[in-house]
Amino acid sequence: MKAAVLHAPNQPLTIEEVALTKPQAREVLLRTAFAGLCHSDLHFIEGLYPHPTPCVLGHESAGVVEAVGDGVTYVKPGDHVITCLSVFCGTCSQCVTGHPNLCENTEVKLPPGVSRRLTWKGGELMNQFLNLSSFGEQMLVHENSMVKIDPDIPLDRAALVGCGVMTGVGAVFNAAKVEPGATVAVIGCGGVGLAAVQGARLAGAGRIVAVDVLPEKLALALELGATDAVDASGGDAVTQVRELTDGVDYAFSAITSTSGLVDAVRMCAYSGTATLVGVPPPARTLEVDVELDLFHPKVGIAVTHGGDTIPQQDFPFLAQAALDGKLDLDRFVTKTIELEQVPEALDELHAPKGIRTVVLL
Repeated sequence: MKAAVLHAPNQPLTIEEVALTKPQAREVLLRTAFAGLCHSDLHFIEGLYPHPTPCVLGHESAGVVEAVGDGVTYVKPGDHVITCLSVFCGTCSQCVTGHPNLCENTEVKLPPGVSRRLTWKGGELMNQFLNLSSFGEQMLVHENSMVKIDPDIPLDRAALVGCGVMTGVGAVFNAAKVEPGATVAVIGCGGVGLAAVQGARLAGAGRIVAVDVLPEKLALALELGATDAVDASGGDAVTQVRELTDGVDYAFSAITSTSGLVDAVRMCAYSGTATLVGVPPPARTLEVDVELDLFHPKVGIAVTHGGDTIPQQDFPFLAQAALDGKLDLDRFVTKTIELEQVPEALDELHAPKGIRTVVLL
């Protein structure tokens, strides 16, 4: 099969022939339909987060089951699925207490360099990325790293649920647990931020303030459920949000800079919660005044990984919400490209102009 391969940090991806082993026990072979380009991929391409190379990147995808290994009962050939980052075993202490997103079983959640599913050049190891490797025409994965969905939902839209949409909506529902009538601010109106805006609307938030520096993204946020828009390029965003709301109950930082979380903390009203949603590069620090920003106003800080999702519960909910017209995924897909265009498109993520680019595989 063809796949986009990263050979070393800060090198362009190359399109190469890669081989997959046959499905073993509890493994599933998928025909990748679509994969989304996520800004988090850049952290690995740039070497900010180390990962064994060569590897096939990509972690946001949807596809169709082609074959199953021994013991697989959850899916069968022909099923449509969304892949998920939080593969789980179902038996460890985290899984049995309702936290499969925190599964601690490394025999299922294979660490970097352990998987032996991909090969190239006649048998040399090709590393699998985050137990998925979506930038390939096929994927070989554990059966617990996918969720069956209604075949009526378009697979290019479904792919976005696997990371960006779930991260944003999950931050609202699972991490912060926003109540009806609450006031919310969302910093950054890319794919994850816009998903958080829609999540806040679905949760019944009374006021949703979108914050960004690009007018076109603020306009889209208003269409998708925001009640107010703050142009952060025109002045202090914290002051603008507090003038609108006297402080919000929940603020979400959906940008990669930790300065966004500082702003989120300072946008909060008394006893509010600031949630880090975007993935920051490593070695970043958070500079807040503990007394004035946290202790005195009693503001809490939360962190979410991928929306703290329980995929088998959350993915069908989001897919059905999209089918029912309650969650708009159509506006997320800015551009559809071929696999050969992935290297160039990833480079464009440094200055994204749209919301999400999806790869047709």
